[in-house]
Amino acid sequence: MPQILKASAEYPKENLIRDAAAFVSRGGVIAYPTETFYGLGVDATNDHAINLIFEIKGRNFNNPISVIIGNSQDVYPLVRNVTDSAQKLMDAFWPGPLTIIFEASDRVSPLLTANTGKIGIRLSGNDIARGIAEKTGKPLTATSANRSGAPECEDADQVLEQIGNKIEAIVDTGKTDPPTSSGRV
Repeated sequence: MPQILKASAEYPKENLIRDAAAFVSRGGVIAYPTETFYGLGVDATNDHAINLIFEIKGRNFNNPISVIIGNSQDVYPLVRNVTDSAQKLMDAFWPGPLTIIFEASDRVSPLLTANTGKIGIRLSGNDIARGIAEKTGKPLTATSANRSGAPECEDADQVLEQIGNKIEAIVDTGKTDPPTSSGRV
């Protein structure tokens, strides 16, 4: 069973972020809230951990996985260049639920790009998701916390039901506010 990390007066959000980041830094898999649904997070620079995501989800390796960064400056080592239009979108919508597709730098694992040479990057508007990426100092994978083909999870209980026995921790902040249109993470 995964450890449930839930903020309270005795366990402030800063400690929750610290502990979630520690799981990720050790190569563990966590579920965490985003602006849309719960996501599965690992250190996106750790190929072994990325492979665990594919195994847990039953996901095809031909499907890329996007990442969440801790601050806007974290985008630069991950991409070949930031176009003027991408910069305008970053300035206008980050932090927020916008994932921008970039040409990946050589530092990005082909497992994340599905060998397309492109990577989706978001500076999340969710302070927990962004905080975990910032605390680890590494990009955090951002794929929905569910088995491939199953419904996305809106709360920790749904994550626990679908994949709870396969991950190390769930960051429980209650129900997410999923988008009305298709907003997969």
